[in-house]
Amino acid sequence: MCGIVGGVTEGNIVPILIEGLKRLEYRGYDSAGMAVLDSTGHLQRLRTVGKVRALEQALAQMPIVGHVGIAHTRWATHGVPSERNAHPHVSRDGLAIVHNGIIENYEELREDLKLAGYQFSSETDTEVVAHRVHFNLMKLGDLFKAVRATVAELEGAYALAIVSEADPDRIIAARMGCPVVLGLGVEENFVASDVAALLPVTRRFMFLDEGDVAEVQRNAVRVIDREGNSADRPIKESELSADAAEKGPYRHFMLKEIHEQPRAVGNTLQERVANGRLLEAAFGPAAAAVFERVEAVHIVACGTSYHAGVVASYTIEQICRMPCRVEIASEYRYRNPVVPKNALFVSISQSGETADTLAALRMAARNGYLSALAICNSPESSLVRESELVMLTRAGPEIGVASTKAFTTQLTALSMLTIALARHNGSDPERERTLVQRLIELPSLLEKTLELDPVIHRLALRFAERHHALFLGRGTMHAIAMEGALKLKEISYIHAEAYAAGELKHGPLALVDADMPVVAVAPNNELLEKLKSNLMEVRARGGELYVFADPDAGVESSEGVHVIQMPKHVADFQAPIIYTIPLQLLAYHVAILKGTDVDQPRNLAKSVTVE
Repeated sequence: MCGIVGGVTEGNIVPILIEGLKRLEYRGYDSAGMAVLDSTGHLQRLRTVGKVRALEQALAQMPIVGHVGIAHTRWATHGVPSERNAHPHVSRDGLAIVHNGIIENYEELREDLKLAGYQFSSETDTEVVAHRVHFNLMKLGDLFKAVRATVAELEGAYALAIVSEADPDRIIAARMGCPVVLGLGVEENFVASDVAALLPVTRRFMFLDEGDVAEVQRNAVRVIDREGNSADRPIKESELSADAAEKGPYRHFMLKEIHEQPRAVGNTLQERVANGRLLEAAFGPAAAAVFERVEAVHIVACGTSYHAGVVASYTIEQICRMPCRVEIASEYRYRNPVVPKNALFVSISQSGETADTLAALRMAARNGYLSALAICNSPESSLVRESELVMLTRAGPEIGVASTKAFTTQLTALSMLTIALARHNGSDPERERTLVQRLIELPSLLEKTLELDPVIHRLALRFAERHHALFLGRGTMHAIAMEGALKLKEISYIHAEAYAAGELKHGPLALVDADMPVVAVAPNNELLEKLKSNLMEVRARGGELYVFADPDAGVESSEGVHVIQMPKHVADFQAPIIYTIPLQLLAYHVAILKGTDVDQPRNLAKSVTVE
C-alpha cells in the first residue's frame, strides 16, 4: 500500500528519489522519507508527516546529497501516521530500510531483538526487520547474506530495500507478496515498487519473482532466488511513457481519467475485434482450448473491480447460459468453496497487486479450477504473471485513487469474455457480430455521454450540503448504482448506499425523506417499468429523485424529479459502461464543491497490497 524508490547513481540520487515518490504518492501519502549515503559514506535520513511536498520543503531547508539512497511514501498499517513511524527506519551502524507489506510474526521477532539489546523507537513492524538485518549482519559480515537470512525468518508479505554504511555502494532488495522492480540504466541502477517511479530515468526493467533477493550496484545487478540459486530474470522494456502520469489541462487526475475513457475503451478493443468477430487469442494462446471446456465461471475481485464482476455475472448467465458466481476476494480466500466441474477462475484488479485478490488466485490454483484468467491494467503485475490467461485492459496509468477508466475498461474486457464464452456455448455468428458492433460503438457513445459534464456540474450543487444519498438500479444497473455510491462516498465523504430498486420496500424506504437524494439509473430495458414503480414509491414518501434516463424511457422532470437525459439507443450490452459515466462526474463535482482531496481521499490508497 506504500511506495518504494531507490537507486545507485553516478550523480546526486536525491532529485530522482523525490520525483519517484511523487509518481508513487497515489499508493500512500500519510508520511514520506528518504535515507541517503552521502559523499563520506554516512547515512543521512529525513522524514516528514504528510505528502511528498512536505519532504521536498524539508529538503530545501536541510539539503542532502549522495549517490546511493532509498525513499518511501507510506500508508499506515502498523502505527499511526507520525514522523517516528515514517520510513526509512534505521538500526545501528547506519543501516536503513524501507518496506511495503505486513510482517505477521513481528511481535515474536521484536521480543527476541529486545533480549539481544535492540531498542525500538516506533510502533511499526518495519523497524523489526531493520534490527533483524543488523543482527544477522553482525553474525555474517555481509549485507546480502544478512538480508537473505532475515527474509527466511519473516512471515507475511514484504517488499524491502536496504542500505548500510557498512556496505555503501549497493542496495539490497527483496520481494515476497509485494511487487519489486529493478530499473536498469547506464552507469546507474534502481529499485522501486512500481515502474511509474522510474520512467523518467529508464525504460528497461527486471521484475523480481516471489522469494527473490537482489543486489543493486551502479554497474551491475544480481538476483538470487528463494532456493539460493542465481536467477536470470528477463529484461523488459516498458511501453509506458514518462508523461503518462501528468494531469495536462485537467484540474485533477480523476477528471482527466474520466475524460480519457473513450480512448481507454477504444485501446482495450483495438486489435481484439475485427470483421465482426472477437479475436479470442487476445486472452492468450491457450484461450480457445480453455473456453471450449468452460462450464461455469467464478469471478473474484475487490471494490470497484468487484462491481465489474457483478455486471459480468448477469451478462455471462444471460448470454452464455452458464452459471457465474462473483465473490469479494477477502471473503473467498477464507472459505472452502465448492468448485464446479470445468470452472474458469477470473480475477480482476486494476493494479494486479491487490493482496486479497492475489491470495485468492493462489488459493484457486490449489482448488482444481480449469484455468485462471486475469483481467488487469498492469502488464508487469503479479496477477498477470501468475495467471494462465490474461486480458490487459489498456487503460493506461490511473493515478486517482477512485477508479474510473479502469472500471469501464474492465467492463469492456468482461464483455469480450462474455462473447468468447458464448461462441463456445452455442451462440451463432450473427449474434456475435451484433455484440461486437455494440462494443465498437462504445467510444463514440462515451464521448457523447461526457457532454453531460456541465449539466451534472449544476446538478452537483444540490448534493453539496447533503449527508446521505441512496442509489437505485435493477439488473446490471444495480451494480452500476453500487459503483456510483462508492464513488460518491470515496471522494466527497457523503454517506451513500446502493440497493436493487425492488428492495426499497424491504427496509431502505424507511430512510427516504426530503433530505435524502435518491439517484436512479434508468436505461430503456425490460426492467424499466418495474423501476418506474419503485421511483413512484420514493416520490410518495417525499424523496427527491435524480434520474439518469434514456430519452425514450418516458420519465419526465417534475417537482421533486430531476431527469438527466442520456444518449439515445444505448443497448443493454452497452448500458453498464455508458451509465457509469454520469455517476463518476456527479461524485467528482460534489467533491469539488465540498473541497475534499479528489485524487487522494483520506484513509484510502490506490494499490491495496496488504490484507
